[in-house]
Amino acid sequence: MTNDKLKLQIKNFAFCIAILHFTFYIFNLSAVRASTMFSDSYEIQMGNLNMGAGRKDSENYALTDTMGQIAPGQYGETGYIVLAGFQYISSIIPFTFTISDLSIDFGSLTVDYFNEQINNLTISNGSARGYEVTVLANKQLTSQSASTIPKTTCGDPACTTSKAEEWTSTDYYGFGFNVDGDEKASDFTNSTYFRPFPDEDSSDSAQKVMEGTVVGTNKKVDITYRINISALQTAGDYENFLTFTAAPKI
Repeated sequence: MTNDKLKLQIKNFAFCIAILHFTFYIFNLSAVRASTMFSDSYEIQMGNLNMGAGRKDSENYALTDTMGQIAPGQYGETGYIVLAGFQYISSIIPFTFTISDLSIDFGSLTVDYFNEQINNLTISNGSARGYEVTVLANKQLTSQSASTIPKTTCGDPACTTSKAEEWTSTDYYGFGFNVDGDEKASDFTNSTYFRPFPDEDSSDSAQKVMEGTVVGTNKKVDITYRINISALQTAGDYENFLTFTAAPKI
C-alpha cells in the first residue's frame, strides 16, 4: 500500500499546573501589628511598622523588601511548605498556562518532505524564582497495526531528547519539534534546530522546552512539529499523546 494517504493525528495535548498551597500561622504578638489599610484611591496590604521597606529599582532588577519581621523565610517538612513573611503575599501576576490547539492533524503526509504544524504556548508567571515547561509523549507515533514513525535523529551530529541539532536534510526521517520564542530552551539555536520527543515507552524523562527566571505576563513560544517519512513508511492513521507540564519554581 502506498502512503500518499497516510494520516497522522496528535490528540489531546494536556497540561498540568502545579499549585502550591501555602499555610500561614499568625500568632498574637503585641509587638508586631499588621493590617490592610485602604481608601477610595489606594490599598496597602498588611501595612506594618518595621526597620525598612519599599521598592528598589535598577536597569535590570526590581526588589521589594521589608526588614524587622519575626521569623521570615521558607520552612518545610514532609507534606507541607510554609513561606513566612510579608514578601510571600500572593503575586499580583497569577500563574497561567495555555496551549493554542489541543488537537494537531497533519492530514495526508508527503514523502521526503518536511510536513509541519505549529502550536503556541503562553504563560504568565509571578514567581520570583521563575518557571519551566516540560514535555513528555506517551509513545512514538504509532498506527493501529503497531507501525511507528521513528524519533528523528536530525542529522550529523545527531539530536537527542535533551539536545537539539540542525535538521535541514530530508535524507533524515522521523518526528521532531522546534521551539522559538521569548523564553525557549537554550539549545534551540534557531528555526533549523530540532529534537525528538521523549516518550514513556522508552523510559525517557520529560524535557524542558520553555523556561523563565523573572516575573512576566504572556510569554510565548511556538512549537513547530515536523514529520518526514520515506516511501517505505507503512500507510495508516498514526497518533500519540503529548503532556506539557508548566510549574513555578520555589
